Amino acid sequence: MPALEIQALTKAYRGPNGTVQPVIDVPSLTLEQGEQMALRGRSGSGKTTLLHLIAGILRPDGGQIRIAGEDMAGASESARDRLRGRAIGYVFQTFHLLEAYSALENVLLAMHFGAGEDPERARELLARVGLEERLQHRPAQLSVGQRQRVAVARALANSPALVLADEPTGNLDPANASDALRLIREICAETGSALLLVSHDASVLAAFERCEELEALNAAAGGR
Repeated sequence: MPALEIQALTKAYRGPNGTVQPVIDVPSLTLEQGEQMALRGRSGSGKTTLLHLIAGILRPDGGQIRIAGEDMAGASESARDRLRGRAIGYVFQTFHLLEAYSALENVLLAMHFGAGEDPERARELLARVGLEERLQHRPAQLSVGQRQRVAVARALANSPALVLADEPTGNLDPANASDALRLIREICAETGSALLLVSHDASVLAAFERCEELEALNAAAGGR
């Protein structure tokens, strides 16, 4: 079954003056197991909102989201949390690492929300991203590029069906950006995880065979 299925997905926000501003209005989107897709969108187009809906961080106003066949949109908050923990990996632009914990502990904590902590796999993932000598380093002791590598290892910790990446190279210099993108794509391919990456960086988007415009997806349903 597909890693991600979206049908008739809508989300709008109400402004201070009471006006309703549509943000997401996507009639259909499917990502097959192991497929990698980039989504292009200008700043403020709703890219992060879409990822938060898929991850169950936000609830849609209407429509369906299924992750590897499981209902995300209609689930309770606790059920969404459990599904996200075991089936979704999330790579944030600002990393969102826990500053008081080591690189290894950050990955192990992610595993706690999946099948359970697996120290051997956590060490293997960190070695895979070139941090075998930095297991006990805290985020403040790591470079920006190294922190992004920890974030990648954490996202893949539970061998998720789907990895979401929100502008994952936005805070990196060109060399580190290229390296981070390569790692994300390679490890997803190795684990069979589907990848949905959003960006406005033309060099990042050009690396993907499948690249779609968020505005076009919205427009297909009469959205923004």
